[in-house]
Amino acid sequence: MGPSSNQQSNAFSKFYVISSEANNDLKLTSPILIHKTILALVGDVKSIKKLNNGNLLIEVLNSKQAENLIKLEKIGNIQVKASPHHTLNHSKGVVSESEFQRDLEEDLLDCLKNQNVIVVKRITLKRNGQNFPTKHLILTFNNPTLPKSVKIAYINCPVKPYIPDPIRCFKCQKFGHTITACRSNKENCARCSLPDHNSQTCKSTTPKCFNCSGEHPSFSRSCPRYKLEKEIQTIKITKKIISRSPTDCNGQNPKTRYFIFLCIKFFSYTSSSSKQSPNSTITTHCHKKYICFSYNIKSN
Repeated sequence: MGPSSNQQSNAFSKFYVISSEANNDLKLTSPILIHKTILALVGDVKSIKKLNNGNLLIEVLNSKQAENLIKLEKIGNIQVKASPHHTLNHSKGVVSESEFQRDLEEDLLDCLKNQNVIVVKRITLKRNGQNFPTKHLILTFNNPTLPKSVKIAYINCPVKPYIPDPIRCFKCQKFGHTITACRSNKENCARCSLPDHNSQTCKSTTPKCFNCSGEHPSFSRSCPRYKLEKEIQTIKITKKIISRSPTDCNGQNPKTRYFIFLCIKFFSYTSSSSKQSPNSTITTHCHKKYICFSYNIKSN
């Protein structure tokens, strides 16, 4: 027997965000009032966390609690709404079986929809302007816990965590955001790193990376900064991190080129530690079941 066919019926969203209609109202609300309200309507949930923006992150234990939490409309006199978290309720994995290289994505999804799979996306390679399908399939699960395997037809397929490539802005060349979210007023060339032109119009014969100043373009996969970002992505996925954007973090320094705040769930960590290197500072704050990593890379 492969993965259970009744998995879909047992799936429910475990993580919810409670937000107020007025900005920051929940920031000033007593944790006692919040806890009593949720306890009365939902019962004792797995966890309640107040986020930096004042919203509440709730992890429920079962589908009944999820149904009741959605009905929450008020905490004290504050109008609130509860909605599923947009990323924490899903997980992505990769299966690599050459037997399915010629099958359509919709046919594969039809075989997998009773195993909590909601999206099937084939990885393609671009060569000479043409896309070529590979045997690798990205599966999106309607469940935060990635299964060890799935069954497609009669074949049991191991599932590995999907590690996405780091996000790099095509305008400013920095990592961590896309061009649509870029706040920079100037465009930096991806080939020579100089401002006010792009790589298509660049006349420089010597490449220079904007992120590490190395002799390669900013889009090079051999870039040390790219490799570091890839490693961070791997940790985020494999250690089940709750990630917050730099704008959510307090005390931003304009000289700091990159800042990422990560909350990693560990079940056996209860100590605190920190270590430093000449170019970076990694501080670990451990408490209860969570470790918060603050990662700073100093400007050159």
